[in-house]
Amino acid sequence: MSVVALDYGALLAEIRPSVVHAEAQNKLYIRMLEELASKENTTPAERMLAELLTLLIEDFESKHYELENADPIDVIRHLIEENGLRQKDLVDVFGTESIISEVLNGKRALTTDYIKRLSARFSVSPVVFF
Repeated sequence: MSVVALDYGALLAEIRPSVVHAEAQNKLYIRMLEELASKENTTPAERMLAELLTLLIEDFESKHYELENADPIDVIRHLIEENGLRQKDLVDVFGTESIISEVLNGKRALTTDYIKRLSARFSVSPVVFF
């Protein structure tokens, strides 16, 4: 058995990680993960533990924190804001400033072409606009 396997086994015996069933346990695992992430140098065993904790946290949160779908217009507004842009900076996507305004004000629908261009422009999945 390798040193890494022994070290990892010792960490597992100490921490005793399991499937997360409660918010308190989730918060504990998040704190553990943050502690590992804040270390300047982690051992291979600690990196393996961090990977396991990440999976356990993600599993719990995917089951207990359902995200609501965002309105496509809100997504566009968020992307504009987060990227420090103005509406007119999207002329390359929509063609004209008036079309941008109409889309953002709900007077014009998002076409599949606009969605493809927005997806490429912001490097996001087209799914976020549906």
